Amino acid sequence: MKFIVSSSQLLKQLQILGGVINSNNTLPILDNFLFELNANELKISASDLETTMCSTIEVESDSEGTVAISARLLLDTLKTFPDQPLTFKTEANNTVEISSNQGKYELAYFDGEEFPKSVTLESPSKTVISGEILATAISKTIFATGNDDLRPVMSGVFFQFSPENLTFVATDAHKLVKYTRTDVTANEKAEFIMPKKPLNLLKGILGSNDTDVTIEYNETNAKFIFDNVVLICRLIDGKYPNYNAVIPQENPNKLTVDRATFLNSVKRVSIFSSKTTHQIRLKMAGTELNISAEDIDYANKADERLNCDYQGDDMQIGFNSRFLTEMLSNLGSDQILIEMSMPNRAGILTPIDGVEEGEIITMLVMPVMLNN
Repeated sequence: MKFIVSSSQLLKQLQILGGVINSNNTLPILDNFLFELNANELKISASDLETTMCSTIEVESDSEGTVAISARLLLDTLKTFPDQPLTFKTEANNTVEISSNQGKYELAYFDGEEFPKSVTLESPSKTVISGEILATAISKTIFATGNDDLRPVMSGVFFQFSPENLTFVATDAHKLVKYTRTDVTANEKAEFIMPKKPLNLLKGILGSNDTDVTIEYNETNAKFIFDNVVLICRLIDGKYPNYNAVIPQENPNKLTVDRATFLNSVKRVSIFSSKTTHQIRLKMAGTELNISAEDIDYANKADERLNCDYQGDDMQIGFNSRFLTEMLSNLGSDQILIEMSMPNRAGILTPIDGVEEGEIITMLVMPVMLNN
């Protein structure tokens, strides 16, 4: 087989696909990109068995064939070329010869037939969503997923589709994020748990891309199709916890505060908190919010006062500053509302402004016990 391709165009596609490849693969063939040539269409795939991604580019060719080429070698070589046409040609001694303006390079290839075949989805359901909305939904939720191997369902993002809205939920039992879009809907109800790795890949590729993404899904797999890219991944098996049960409904104590000012205070004060608990204390009374932290082991202590709008009973509540910082950093609004009921019940964070039409964001953070 032989084809001519632009070096920069090929590198761009391979860098996207390279994110799929693990550094320690059980099957040596998975260290390679699969090239499938059919006349002037070249399909390139990468897989780790759980996730498979392929993209198609146009090349100059009139031959066909399949080969697997070392991903590391190919990426390292292509990064050094200025933009130019490259000629790929398979030789009789199981090597691929790459010819550039500067010279010739030979690397071994493997039989493309050894590469695992990608899954075909049996009778999938289908939903179309804008790439920008999907990327936002992923970045607003993925930071709240867990890393506990004993609870794999919490290590992914829960997709809940219905004819009313699309909802994305992530939690690690300490914090929870629920991101809903009422301006996008599905034809029928469906729910599945997406693993983190393919979501991070999608987030990286989609960015602010407003291309439409077609999502196909069944009980075991999901497939994302957009532009010239197809990503198929295995879903996390299991039942997602009933997250609505942990969101407190009655929250009479309401605190409205400037997000950036509050975030900076939390970051500063948390430097003085205990390195094991990261505990900070919020004390609300009237129009004043008092943020404090203390590390008794080292006699470190910090205390700040902020102006706020607080309605409710005077109260004190403790939070893990790392969780609070993550949540505040992931909200894009100027003003936020924190709703609380009691010092031992979760606090709910919602943005007051800066939200798109049809977008609803609810963040929940569990309190930590205060040692008075």
